[in-house]
Amino acid sequence: MYILKATVYVAYKPSERMMMDAANEAPTLRSLLNRRELLLRLEGTEDELEPGALDQQIRWIHTSDLADPTPFLSEGLALLTTGRQFLEEGDDPRTCLEYVRRLAGRGVVALGFGTEVLRDGIPPALVDACRAERMPLFVVPYKTPFIAVARANAEAIAGQGYARRSWALAAQRAISLAALRPDGLGATLAELARQFDTWVGLFEASGALSREHPAGALDPAVLESLTADVGAVLRRGARAGSSLQVGGTAFTLQTLGRGGRLRGVIAIAAGELDQEGRGVLTAVIAMAGLALEQNEGLSRARTLLRTGLVHSLAAGDPALARRIARDLWGGLPAAPIVVAVTDAHVARSDAGAEWLELRATESRGGLFFGRDDDGLVLVTGAGDTDVVDAFAARFDARIGASEPAAYAAFAAAHAQASTALARATAGQVARFGDVAASGVLSALDTEAGRALASARLAPLRDADDRSGSALIETVRTWLEHDARIDAAATALGVHRHTVRARIGQAERLLGSDLSSFAARAELWAALVASG
Repeated sequence: MYILKATVYVAYKPSERMMMDAANEAPTLRSLLNRRELLLRLEGTEDELEPGALDQQIRWIHTSDLADPTPFLSEGLALLTTGRQFLEEGDDPRTCLEYVRRLAGRGVVALGFGTEVLRDGIPPALVDACRAERMPLFVVPYKTPFIAVARANAEAIAGQGYARRSWALAAQRAISLAALRPDGLGATLAELARQFDTWVGLFEASGALSREHPAGALDPAVLESLTADVGAVLRRGARAGSSLQVGGTAFTLQTLGRGGRLRGVIAIAAGELDQEGRGVLTAVIAMAGLALEQNEGLSRARTLLRTGLVHSLAAGDPALARRIARDLWGGLPAAPIVVAVTDAHVARSDAGAEWLELRATESRGGLFFGRDDDGLVLVTGAGDTDVVDAFAARFDARIGASEPAAYAAFAAAHAQASTALARATAGQVARFGDVAASGVLSALDTEAGRALASARLAPLRDADDRSGSALIETVRTWLEHDARIDAAATALGVHRHTVRARIGQAERLLGSDLSSFAARAELWAALVASG
């Protein structure tokens, strides 16, 4: 007569005391083996198993004597059996090995064998199979019902859940109190770092790290890579939560703000969070988002104030700008200054303004900026223009910069910067000194200048296309050689009469007498503008 160790499935609700006692025990095989009242014993040694095998979480305990119970199992379970399925096969080693392999392939984390029910001890073939597959195998003695093992694991699961819920409530309460402090946003992030016992950083919409707790805890190389990843998230502009690995460290990223108008990203040096962790993070996201939205009104007011100060400087009245800037930002950059302007699309970028605000705060009077009718205006000391180049590179902006000037010449410096801006390319700064050195005619390199030049030269170009003549080349060479027929003929390798005939044809097509300086100058300007 066989006395089977049957598992009876019952619904029960552990008491709060039971959950508190179990909260200190993780639902793992190690914690089960440490429960002295269960009398469980590991077969073999821990060295024979995969590292950490005893510390894998056991999601549930299942009982089966089927030869193939895998259709009824899920990943992360421990299976208990009395070995009835091996009796007919006579402990065949192949049968045992295939059985264990099926369990391992299904994700079973451990196998418990109930002894003294059908036989004494564990079949040697099963021991060898578990050792070969590095599957944890433990003895469940006759005195220990399977239901007791399952219940002990269930209590550990319930206790762990109770502890996590208690932690989440306490954490949210602490974070709510932190939000009431004078620097609510900074205090909230610091409390989040303390509750998760890890690094937490806040990246602004510009992609710059504005706050971190604890400060300086990340390796510089990891921080650099993380900043690049955060920048990519912000450029996509969509609300999202994501996990990633940077330099072997797991991070969780969560955006702040609305889709299309992100206000920043909170980064946590932690991988996938459980339900309670996500709940705490959600509370922080809500508080941080509210704080940033409230700061938006203040940011708009600062923008209007800066715009007014730019107009004051352009009007030749730096006294008001100096007084306000001294009280709010530590003053204006010391003269001589360089004035720089950007194109309109960069001026509308909140990320660009926030990046400049951070740099202006750090420099305390080394940088001033504001919007005007055409774009963004930056003012720096003549010897401290690196921030202008950094801004152009970071935001792929076109920037024109003036020559050094006094505040009294601010309007003229602004005009120089606007002139240089017309020659700037994306991601670079064009300086007025370089533009001026290239000559007055270089200012014709605009869409309007090129359009006028193309129209002026069209009759010559059409004639060249129809007859294969070289009127444009001849006229250009002739003017380059000071309108001397012989010199142009030598340069072109043709007879001087050929050059004279082509010049005459060009005059008739253009309807212009090229013997006058004004006509020649206009034609030369058209050639320069057309490239």
